Amino acid sequence: MAQSKGTVVLAYSGGLDTSCILVWLKEQGYDVVAYLANIGQKEDFEAARKKAVALGAKKVYIEDVSREFVEKFIWPAVQANALYEDRYLLGTALARPCIAHKLVEIAQREGAQYVAHGATGKGNDQVRFELSCYALCPKIKVVAPWRLPEFYQRFPGRCELMDYAKKHGIPVPVTPQTPWSMDENLMHISYEAGILENPKNQAPPGLYTKTCDPANSPDTPDVLEIKFERGVPVKVTNTGDGATRSSALELFVYLNDIAGKHGVGRIDIVENRFVGMKSRGIYETPAGTILYHAHLDIEAFTMDREVRKIKQGLSLKFSELVYNGFWHSPECEFVRECIGRSQEPVVGTVRLSVFKGQVYILGRESPRSLYNEELVSMNVQGDYEPADATGFININSLRLKEYHRLQSKVTVKQDE
Repeated sequence: MAQSKGTVVLAYSGGLDTSCILVWLKEQGYDVVAYLANIGQKEDFEAARKKAVALGAKKVYIEDVSREFVEKFIWPAVQANALYEDRYLLGTALARPCIAHKLVEIAQREGAQYVAHGATGKGNDQVRFELSCYALCPKIKVVAPWRLPEFYQRFPGRCELMDYAKKHGIPVPVTPQTPWSMDENLMHISYEAGILENPKNQAPPGLYTKTCDPANSPDTPDVLEIKFERGVPVKVTNTGDGATRSSALELFVYLNDIAGKHGVGRIDIVENRFVGMKSRGIYETPAGTILYHAHLDIEAFTMDREVRKIKQGLSLKFSELVYNGFWHSPECEFVRECIGRSQEPVVGTVRLSVFKGQVYILGRESPRSLYNEELVSMNVQGDYEPADATGFININSLRLKEYHRLQSKVTVKQDE
């Protein structure tokens, strides 16, 4: 055994990688404190605790951060209508700074100089974890085994990790036959690697775990009313059975159940990782998909057009910052503040149907609505003079007329 190097707090999942890393860190001379975040994943946490202790962890923390995840990370993303590259709802990217916050807190509590994680050297999560850790505790030191030659040269693939696990009596549920890797939290689950690395390969039957196949989903929709205050969902009511949920965590879990039952929230995409490569990911984001559509609708109903244009630009920037791991950066804090300010008028209720893999907006109402039924009606003139539109069109056409007049001159000269 190597000479003691001090205490390291390991972001532990109980899976193959972090189980092997726990044992490997001990071999390198670290005292290992394991930290397992309960962020809404399906997990036998007590079994994970026992496993970590059996592998040599001197202490195990299991911290429930689910409510914090919803209120401090998911809700700002809902307010932002956050979407990376037009499709990805950022389920993993939002979870990492939440997990890292508690990781640093435990390191400080334990007087540990080091934190460690099991993120690979090719992915985004290494960046997300470490930027968060350094922002929250600038003096912390990070041990990233998958970037250390002595680790990744020893374990170039899953087979070598499996051999190491068997040699050290590490019980792991993963076998070489498992054809993909998964990462789950309350907001979503992701699938990647293995047979999914070929982007031509269709997701095999049985891959999806949070949502049922839309083709086999119920033949009757669930109709929901979702109430928003300042762009945040505060109540959901099922108009069919009268079920209601108001607390943030319960509301989100309920929407996960409803959306999952109807097969809502599946995407299969190729995205651009921050480190510079494209990757294929399959995601299930049930509740997040419902809330994205509902919030988009109530926001359009209540927000001024020009404010919304600016806010849309901020949303793109927010999504990029979160994806790339800059949640705790000053620019991301600034953008969140601006988006939060834009949400003051986003108040009201959206009625929608969840059915066969889709979310259908049925109606909306708000005391802050900017919709004027009389003004827009085709049957009532209201406080609007149609003749004024002539001047509006003439002024806006001036630029177009001049542009094409000059283009015509250029074309004539080129033809001579």
